[in-house]
Amino acid sequence: MRPPLARRAAAEAVGTALLVAVVVGSGIQASELSPDVGVRLLANSLATVFGLGVLIALFGPVSGAHFNPAVTLAAWFTGRRTADGLTSRDVAVYLPAQVAGAIGGAVLADAMFARPLVTFSGHDRSAGHLWLGETVATAGLIALVFGLERVGRATVAPVAVASYIGAAYWFTSSTSFANPAVTVGRAFTDTFAGIAPASVPPFIAAQLAGAALGLCVVTAVYGRAPTEAEAEAEAEAEAEAGPGPGPGPGAGPGAGPGPGAGPGAGPEAQAVDVVVPHANPELASP
Repeated sequence: MRPPLARRAAAEAVGTALLVAVVVGSGIQASELSPDVGVRLLANSLATVFGLGVLIALFGPVSGAHFNPAVTLAAWFTGRRTADGLTSRDVAVYLPAQVAGAIGGAVLADAMFARPLVTFSGHDRSAGHLWLGETVATAGLIALVFGLERVGRATVAPVAVASYIGAAYWFTSSTSFANPAVTVGRAFTDTFAGIAPASVPPFIAAQLAGAALGLCVVTAVYGRAPTEAEAEAEAEAEAEAGPGPGPGPGAGPGAGPGPGAGPGAGPEAQAVDVVVPHANPELASP
């Protein structure tokens, strides 16, 4: 049974706050320890990989560990035709929780390093190639999360998602924010991981475009997810087909496997389990 919405919202808020605290805090620590930008990015990405994997494993059973409005919206869209999918009410609660948590995480990280609690970032990230990087990073994240779900491998999400984000830090020009809530939160800190407020809207637009592209990739590769009614109809059809011919002549009602059962007698039809894609995947990103 799904936990109450209040508990799921708390998990999203706390998880997103801790994720941003990891991203911002490790960036501050790296900046204080090394003047080399490459070393700073390496430290920042490693901390994010480990922190993200732990947070997904910890909060995934409660809320799905989205920590990311792009993931939440994608989960709502793909699960809107199923009984256990996210509802519009869930989305209306998840998104503010994620954004509030992200801002709180940035403030917490600044407080831990004796920085001003709220200083808007001056790190301008307004450029076409950075927006492209965000589109690619988010598309890959969404394709990974929902692709794992479609093939029944959602249990490896903590490792797979964290590994992808760690790689995307390095292969995308934008260092893979891939998360609207975290993007907003990082505008509240003028540190290594910050982003200027004016750069936030284009980043979020690129991320949402990437989320849509990622869902298109999932559909192109795995096909359209069956609706709940289609899955039930398929299960009934397979159950009615049975395993083959029944008992031979002479086997009346209740006849066992003794004399009278012909060579066609076979095992009873077994129940068929059909996996219905769940609309609440475990995933997040910085």
